[in-house]
Amino acid sequence: MSATTASYAPSGSAAEGRKPGFGSLMLSEWTKIRSVRSTVWSLAILVVFTLVFTALFLKMGIANWDKTDPAQQAEMRLDPTGTILGSGILLSQLAVCVLGVMAIASEYSTGMIRSSLLAVPRRVPVLAAKGAVFALLVLAAGELTSFGSFFIGAPIMDDKAPVAIGDPGVLRAVVGCGVYLALLGLFALAVGAIVRHTAASITVVIGFVLVITPMAGLLPGGAGERIHAWLPTQAGFMITQQASRSGDLLGPWEGLGVLALWTAALLAVAVVQLRRRDA
Repeated sequence: MSATTASYAPSGSAAEGRKPGFGSLMLSEWTKIRSVRSTVWSLAILVVFTLVFTALFLKMGIANWDKTDPAQQAEMRLDPTGTILGSGILLSQLAVCVLGVMAIASEYSTGMIRSSLLAVPRRVPVLAAKGAVFALLVLAAGELTSFGSFFIGAPIMDDKAPVAIGDPGVLRAVVGCGVYLALLGLFALAVGAIVRHTAASITVVIGFVLVITPMAGLLPGGAGERIHAWLPTQAGFMITQQASRSGDLLGPWEGLGVLALWTAALLAVAVVQLRRRDA
């Protein structure tokens, strides 16, 4: 064992001064995520449940097509891709928000974050590696979910609102859905890094998705419409629409950009707190 160690480890100050590179940090974060089976299983269940609920909701909608309001029928014909992706996206959003918070807040709860920061005294690369690995993982699951939802939903919608992957705006919407979920995961991770308490962080993030955003849509006047349009999930969700709908204040890429700005701002706050506060 001693001979092996001697041949592997560099001697002297070179070994002491060596710092782990960003690739090593990402590998470490990937090992953490992969070793927690609940995370992998949660993402797998997320994909399966979203596909199942997408099929169920669309079948119910088509079965009740004749009872549907004509204005809603016209909207579904205008944007069948948005209808398909929106059928199961709520479940995806909630799961990604919870996982994003737990990816960082659980380490503060268990004290594991101290070990990571002791190994890498420069704190920002640790947060960057964790965010990059989690975002890539959610992006992969999100793209699998969005493409799966589309190819399940398109045949169901074919009689009433036909759509194909090559139609204008469709591929952008389907790919954008996965990007939206990845950004939302980073948004939740940033909140978890700021609050550092799992339950409180989940409450804040879910509050944005299920409470604040819908309530903002009820605000009267043009100011209320603008506030609602610029909230992170409402803005980011625009990327999943195949075509603009009546009353939209932001385009698909503009909306995704707004979500990216919200996420970047929260990550910047998380970086400042990580530098200034004890773990």
